[in-house]
Amino acid sequence: LGVALCVTSGTALAQWTGKAEVGASFASGNSENESANAAAEVKYARDKWGHTLGFAGNYGSDTGGTTAQRWEVRGQSDYKFTDRAYWFGAGRYEDDRFSAYDFQATAATGLGYKFIDTERTKFWIQGGPGYRYAEFNQTGESEDGVIFRGDLGWDHQLTETTKIVERFLVETGSENTYFQNDLGLEVSMSDRLALRVGYQYRHNTDVPPGVEKTDTLTTLGLIYETK
Repeated sequence: LGVALCVTSGTALAQWTGKAEVGASFASGNSENESANAAAEVKYARDKWGHTLGFAGNYGSDTGGTTAQRWEVRGQSDYKFTDRAYWFGAGRYEDDRFSAYDFQATAATGLGYKFIDTERTKFWIQGGPGYRYAEFNQTGESEDGVIFRGDLGWDHQLTETTKIVERFLVETGSENTYFQNDLGLEVSMSDRLALRVGYQYRHNTDVPPGVEKTDTLTTLGLIYETK
């Protein structure tokens, strides 16, 4: 992905788009707090190639010290076979001080298909094999292995100013299955600014005793987007 971005960054810069979000959040599960969150995403598309790079972070503290500290970097490159079918290669790195894992890193490749691709509604599914490496927070022990990664996305424009955005991710292997679901409601205030209410659900099936399997995150933020 990095090589592809470097090769294409010198040409047709106008084809880059991006958006950034900042806001407040309320977490439950392994951490109970009110905190700040931030996210950013940039996309580049040219001919049959597309590239996406994203970042998300959440940090909170109280009188006792840090109560939440999580950040994630993800990226994907894809190549279109047709207007709806494509190949993808994707990677994700997550660092969460208050989860079962100190970090989880995955890479996967596979095929995707856009079942609905209209101006009002978009729905796509992709999946394929991959590899995962992770280290436990409490013991420092590591685990790795082959996984299957599956994603789906759904965007629906309810009105001219209101949109629902849904993203679901599963990474499953012999050691652990990880689910993440992100549901958001975005209300545009202008061509570039929007308010967003989001709810995130994360779940690991394999965790040490005394650690919650599920974490949730409710966010309220402001989005700035370039088109």
